[in-house]
Amino acid sequence: MGVLLMKKWMSIGTIVTLLSSVTLAGCSTENENAPSDTTTSAQPVEQALTLNLSDDIPSLDMSKSTDGTSFTVAGQVNEGLLRLDEKGKAVPGVAQSWETSKDGLTWTFKLRDNALWSDGSKVTAKDFEYAWKRTLDPASKSQYAFMVAWIKGGKAYNENTGSRDDVAVKAKDDTTLEVILDKPVPFFAEQMAFPVFFPQKQAFVEAQGEKYGADAANVLFNGPFKLTEWIHDQSVELMKNDSYWDKDNVKLTKVTFQIVKDNNALENLYQTGQLDHFNLVRDQVIRYKDSTEFNTVPELVTGYLLYNNKHKALQNVKIRQALTYAVDAEKYTEIIYGNGTSGATAFVGTGISNGQGGQFRVDGGDLINRKTQASKAKDLLAEGLKEAGLTEFPAFKLLMADDDSNKKGAEFIKEQWRQNLGINVEVENIPRKLQLKRNTERDYDISLLTWGADYNDPMTYLDLWVSNGDFNRVGYSNPQYDALILQAQNEPDAKKRMQVMQEAEKLLMQDMPIGPIFFRAQSAATKPYVKNLVHRVFGPSYDLKYASIEGKK
Repeated sequence: MGVLLMKKWMSIGTIVTLLSSVTLAGCSTENENAPSDTTTSAQPVEQALTLNLSDDIPSLDMSKSTDGTSFTVAGQVNEGLLRLDEKGKAVPGVAQSWETSKDGLTWTFKLRDNALWSDGSKVTAKDFEYAWKRTLDPASKSQYAFMVAWIKGGKAYNENTGSRDDVAVKAKDDTTLEVILDKPVPFFAEQMAFPVFFPQKQAFVEAQGEKYGADAANVLFNGPFKLTEWIHDQSVELMKNDSYWDKDNVKLTKVTFQIVKDNNALENLYQTGQLDHFNLVRDQVIRYKDSTEFNTVPELVTGYLLYNNKHKALQNVKIRQALTYAVDAEKYTEIIYGNGTSGATAFVGTGISNGQGGQFRVDGGDLINRKTQASKAKDLLAEGLKEAGLTEFPAFKLLMADDDSNKKGAEFIKEQWRQNLGINVEVENIPRKLQLKRNTERDYDISLLTWGADYNDPMTYLDLWVSNGDFNRVGYSNPQYDALILQAQNEPDAKKRMQVMQEAEKLLMQDMPIGPIFFRAQSAATKPYVKNLVHRVFGPSYDLKYASIEGKK
């Protein structure tokens, strides 16, 4: 969900706090009709923040959501057992305390008594047991079930080879939840803050049916904010949740997300005071880089081409390699982003931990080198077409989202393929929600997506491509790759585990079922009165619980 120039990358849970060092004095006013020696105190600053979403929310059903936009909004209006503090450390959320067995397999969470749903009812351990088992239920067709399947019995239930009752998450009583894992997961505490692990109230979910998560009226909230208005494709409004157990530490009273896809429109809104923060691209970076409002935020996001192997031409590895190598990735990032985003040299991005204090990408090296490979692209295409029994490259469409960056990116890739390979493709830009749907249904030829890390480990990228994986939207299947991923998942030695994953990534880049294009960075402009706007490197993009407005005139 992902969803990068950074001079320093952060380890798991690390965040960047976007705040200006400038605090402006409160604005005072004087009544014209009052005596000249009468003074008035400063007016209280309205705790209202306006941000941007680049697309509408596909769904707030956390058993079915897969995208960063949904996760970002859900992270403000709901809360898991634990949450991350400003420094990225796992701290109490709905659970006031927790214990872990010596072998790291059994986790016991003790829920607080004052955690409430927005309908006034208590959040109970049963709400977590129901939510996690609902996600694992094969009928839910949850693409994030693989993460909940870390629980003992979860994988078997999800694959229809085990029962719901055998899934080892159990509400011992209203305030005690016991979870038993298949194997130790070092970052399990941090994962409790990820939206797929949020609670769901069974009676409410079942009453909503297929509408659950589709509108403000079809969701319950237990987080710092509640969703009060959702005008599809226009805006989302959040208000402070007075039922939230820690409401006294939530300063914002209102958050508005404007859904705007055009970068120039965003800048206009920012300059006219209608937006408090927005991400910069291209010439905007140049205009703002010397401003005190300029900041960089961390991302663990890779942009890549999906090659749907339902098509004969895309079943050939040389054709897939040619399409990947023919795109000048560095020029793409310079023209489309210009914000420190870099050309992808593999699939696992810069900044992902190697579990030993270093970076996986540094250890693994560059697996794509377009400076040497670009010149071979045209010959690879010719060889691939011959092997596939084709006399020419077929008519294909390049599917991408319809925001400003993706529209420009699509035209760039199309032109690169025309210039460097002599082929023409048709571009189709559609709303992100529809693109995700068509990718899932494999109703596309070639598509460009981004993947943001769900946790800071290479496995969050590499297990996507196992045969029949929930996010394997290209149809890739290599038994050798599957075996390497399984080996890494069960390897207790951290160093050996990383070596196995390096082997897996090398094989992935040889087979090239997907074509990495960029490692994304984010540069942003933030108004100086916005304080403690926390940006996360995985899961929700923001955490607004700690944010406030100070000194706004």
